[in-house]
Amino acid sequence: MEEEEEVLCYLDKVLEDEEGVCEDGEGELDSPLLTPLHRHFKGDIEKGLEMKKLVLSGFLASEEIYINQLEALILPMRPLKATATTSQPVLTIQQVETIFYKIQDIFEIHKEFYDALLPHIQQWDDKVTVGHLFQKLASQLGVYKAFVDNYKVAVETAEKCSQANTQFQKISENLKVKGPKDKECSSTVTTTVTMEALLYKPIDRVTRSTLVLHDLLKHTPKDHPDFPLLQDALRISQNFLSSINEEIDPRRTAVTTPKGEARQLMKDGFLVEVSEGSRKLRHVFLFTDLLLCAKMKKTSVGRHQQYECKWYMPLADLTFQTLDESDTSAHIQVLPEHEIEEMKIKISVLKNEIQKEKKALKGQSRNVERLRKKMNEQESWLLLHSPTIPFRVHNKHGKSYLFLLSSDYERSEWRESIQKLQKKDLQVCVLSSVELQVLTSSCFKLRTVHNIPVTSYKDDEETPGLYGFLHVIVHSAKGFKESASLYCTLEVDSYGYFVSKAKTRVFRDTLEPQWNEEFEIELEGSQCLRVLCYENKTKLTKDDNEIVDRIMGKGQVKLDPQTVQSKNWHMDVIEMNGIKVEFSMKFTSRDLSLKRTPSKKQSGVFGVKISVVTKRERSKVPYIVRQCIEEVEKRGIDEVGIYRISGVATDIQALKAAFDTNTKDILMMLSDMDINAIAGTLKLYFRELPEPLLTDRLYPAFMEGIALSDPAAKENCMMHLLRSLPDPNLITFLTLLEHLKRVADKEPINKMSLHNLATVFGPTLLRPSESEISKAHITLASDIWSHDVMAQVQVLLYYLQHPPISFAELKRNTLYFSTDV
Repeated sequence: MEEEEEVLCYLDKVLEDEEGVCEDGEGELDSPLLTPLHRHFKGDIEKGLEMKKLVLSGFLASEEIYINQLEALILPMRPLKATATTSQPVLTIQQVETIFYKIQDIFEIHKEFYDALLPHIQQWDDKVTVGHLFQKLASQLGVYKAFVDNYKVAVETAEKCSQANTQFQKISENLKVKGPKDKECSSTVTTTVTMEALLYKPIDRVTRSTLVLHDLLKHTPKDHPDFPLLQDALRISQNFLSSINEEIDPRRTAVTTPKGEARQLMKDGFLVEVSEGSRKLRHVFLFTDLLLCAKMKKTSVGRHQQYECKWYMPLADLTFQTLDESDTSAHIQVLPEHEIEEMKIKISVLKNEIQKEKKALKGQSRNVERLRKKMNEQESWLLLHSPTIPFRVHNKHGKSYLFLLSSDYERSEWRESIQKLQKKDLQVCVLSSVELQVLTSSCFKLRTVHNIPVTSYKDDEETPGLYGFLHVIVHSAKGFKESASLYCTLEVDSYGYFVSKAKTRVFRDTLEPQWNEEFEIELEGSQCLRVLCYENKTKLTKDDNEIVDRIMGKGQVKLDPQTVQSKNWHMDVIEMNGIKVEFSMKFTSRDLSLKRTPSKKQSGVFGVKISVVTKRERSKVPYIVRQCIEEVEKRGIDEVGIYRISGVATDIQALKAAFDTNTKDILMMLSDMDINAIAGTLKLYFRELPEPLLTDRLYPAFMEGIALSDPAAKENCMMHLLRSLPDPNLITFLTLLEHLKRVADKEPINKMSLHNLATVFGPTLLRPSESEISKAHITLASDIWSHDVMAQVQVLLYYLQHPPISFAELKRNTLYFSTDV
């Protein structure tokens, strides 16, 4: 099985490369069979006949594996037939003929085809024709009609015989399949496969020749003598397939429902299941009458995944009841947020490395493939560990299953799809093992979601998404049938999954809520904005992550760079279940937001040098910093996600204007304002400084210092760098440092660790200057974002984890540091 997948992936890989697509990359190009040809092909893409040879080579390799699989079935057939007439038969003659019906004929057809095709590929030139061989193969496909008609009976007979006879059970569970011939190794590798799996191979194989004919025609010039022969072979194959379409179409081979209706796939997707206390990535399939949870078997290329059913549940038995407190699965292990953030940074750094490699690429793609594979692994890890929103399905007879989703929008979609089907008159379905095997196998062809949602599967030419800040004003909503307490949340996609980024205030007892709230949402390669409208309920929940408020409506809008990147606000309306939510948005790209522009006004504090502000105020630390810190410590230190959760942008702008004009009412405003807006104002102040708090001049030295391995050298360097800061910058930094340590002391309540705080503030206090960015030849916004971010976080974390640093002691300490900074 693994060998087959490995060989089949060669063909896909080459075809994808030809179209400029590079999905996963598992080192397939190292194949001794394909590498030289591939290099030649890449060097001269016009040579379609070289591509044709590649297609044929891949197909021939898969034919060899298919023949070996058929041979493995035939091997026990002969002795079983021989013993059937003895006094101790394992099976009767009739049972043998039913189980192995037409296998010998299929084997001989493909063996003859393989033996004829092999020398043509070995002695390849531009004039070689193979169409006549495919014509002959297509004309013999009729044998498959008989096999397909008998398939279900064959599998059922094999299953019954296994249950009745232990000797046959051992045989059917341990068939040995030879691997492909290896010229370098004389020994043959074999794999153990079940009879049931091998009997399905002809069903799976019958469409293969049609698919390969499409590919061959695509890479055969129309004036080549092979073209009409291949066209004719394709016509014969298609006519045959249409004649037995009902038998081989998985939508029809999938077992019918108890009422005799065809079972159809309604929805599928990748979900994280909590199984035996750990997270597992599953592919979940919703059919018209049941929910099936399958496991992906690891293969080289996603297109050839095999599925194994983990469990299924009839929709007639499925409920969404709340879990009992005693249920251990309710206690979900959630990773610290800093580990999630660290992984995001690693992925961004890898994306940056891939871009650099591709720019410098001169015919060597191995390093790009290696980086892409590593990024795929890291994105898959992120996909597995990020979701925290529980989605529980329960069987009326007691069995429960728990999934974790990253988005309430997604959970709502699954729940609504199931409930819609449950409105029909459903009957409980019980599948036999054969029916379950056929249904699970059909999932491979039926699925609508082919790859896990990670960027490493995407074509480089696809829209990479937006990096920067999306400003969204949620204006109002109308269309409600009765008064309710209403609010909206905003979600954006990031790293393949959606996360909630902002929430409006609750507008109580109204038919037409008027929020008019503005939010600044950070985008990390985002392509879509989702809006969810909730009715506020005051129910308590046993699970911290459970959202009990009722979703009144939901909708989404694509973030089209052409639309949102204009300087003006773009107004839009999302319609959802009869409700209309009105909002506006505009976007600031990451590269623009990185540029620090000094304030033109003489007064004010935002965008003004810190030394100017402290001199004017005759203070050591700017008033805005002291007041925001004081207010956060007074009433926000227990706030979950303080400094991470966005404040309302209009509140932040009001505070900014108040501090800039030094209004007398500033203290009153601070005491009345939402605490996340105050935290957001402090972050905005540091972000809008003309240069970062830790200065442009010292930035390269901070990067070098944090990279030192020797603890003593690092300590010496990092302290020397602090001493090198201007006094206002240093005193302000030390004040902020002690404040963030006090916030982290409350981590059990506010969920903000030192690492979380370093992730939030590091890139704000310490950023490369524009000259540093140009020196590094960074052009893409995504590259700018990932450039040095991990080191910036580590610098701040170093000081946060350091014992208290006194300004006076720091200045007295004159340890000599040898490097000129």
